[in-house]
Amino acid sequence: MDDMDLSMPDVDVESVSPDGLKERIDAGEAVTLLDTRMESEYDEWRIDGENVESINVPYFEFLDDEIDDDVLAQIRDDREITVLCAKGGSSEYVAAQLRERDYDVDHLEDGMNGWARIYERVEVERYDGVGTLYQYQRPSSGCLGYLLVDSDEAAVIDPLRAFTDRYLEDVDELGADLTYAIDTHIHADHISGVRELDDEGVEGAIPEAAVDRGVTYADEMTQAEDGDEFKVGDATIETVYTPGHTSGMTSYLIDDSLLATGDGLFVESVARPDLEEGDEGAEDAARQLYQTLQERVLILPDDTLVGGAHFSGSAEPADDGTYTAPIGQLEEEMDALAMDEDEFVELTLSDMPPRPANYEDIIPTNLGQQAVDDEEAFELELGPNNCAASQESLAGD
Repeated sequence: MDDMDLSMPDVDVESVSPDGLKERIDAGEAVTLLDTRMESEYDEWRIDGENVESINVPYFEFLDDEIDDDVLAQIRDDREITVLCAKGGSSEYVAAQLRERDYDVDHLEDGMNGWARIYERVEVERYDGVGTLYQYQRPSSGCLGYLLVDSDEAAVIDPLRAFTDRYLEDVDELGADLTYAIDTHIHADHISGVRELDDEGVEGAIPEAAVDRGVTYADEMTQAEDGDEFKVGDATIETVYTPGHTSGMTSYLIDDSLLATGDGLFVESVARPDLEEGDEGAEDAARQLYQTLQERVLILPDDTLVGGAHFSGSAEPADDGTYTAPIGQLEEEMDALAMDEDEFVELTLSDMPPRPANYEDIIPTNLGQQAVDDEEAFELELGPNNCAASQESLAGD
């Protein structure tokens, strides 16, 4: 519908940028959104927040000159409304229809596609290793990445293809060169940026344990084996093999201070175990994940920070705004980490969320088995990540 020729009412409609809307939400301002996408799209993926009121009325309800009173009754007329859609076209039309009826409205530039281009860099203040550590946050999908900078060197963990230029610009701004681009595993929810950064002269690294899945470009990359170390200035990134979410899942211990766990452990949940081998292999993977958490992760000092590759709507940020937490805190708060193996497996498999959107195309793209251009890559990864098991069942009370 964003490509339709809609006859715009002759009224002025202001727009708000995705960054501007994010700033309003972060500031705690009460925000009311009118999402005009189809109900199925809205149910799968939308903008949420404690101070966000979201209403879904599909755009086609506004196509007639005489809009049904029942439709208008769903829309608040006592506060400003921001109208949004997929790409920004129909939301401007709907906002104009409402503005003509004296509603206080604006519309979101570029819609949810614009929202998906927000990518923020936040310093991890509790990191006490060498150098400075940042967490990248993509609020639209909950994707997280990490940038370590020391002296004139830098490394990025779990980069996204859509933001290849951003990493290079950031390290340049910070007075460093990007030395390494490192993946924790073969991602199922977004297109990795490791190969693009490698093409730009950055040393790309993938887990050696992931190569058996059919990575076509393995010979062109550094293969990180358990115990391998990457030096970034005077800081050290140690490779820690942590299978469970996938057979090749690998974490990286950043200067003994933060464990970048990929999709193995999040601040609000643990990994889902069914994306590599499907339902048939999920139980074995869940048992492997349990052993990994108990024997490779939870044995680290309690003050070691955990930083996953994702966060969900139920995740609470730390005081510094990052989605990180000490291991000791997670052990206290997450029931799943205190269970025996059989309980853990049963609960992990009991309430699995839907698989990530387009994962059947994203995985072979990340393996190098099929090629997509930048626009196709961006479209594939729109939507929620869904790489964790159910937060509701695994978290504490």
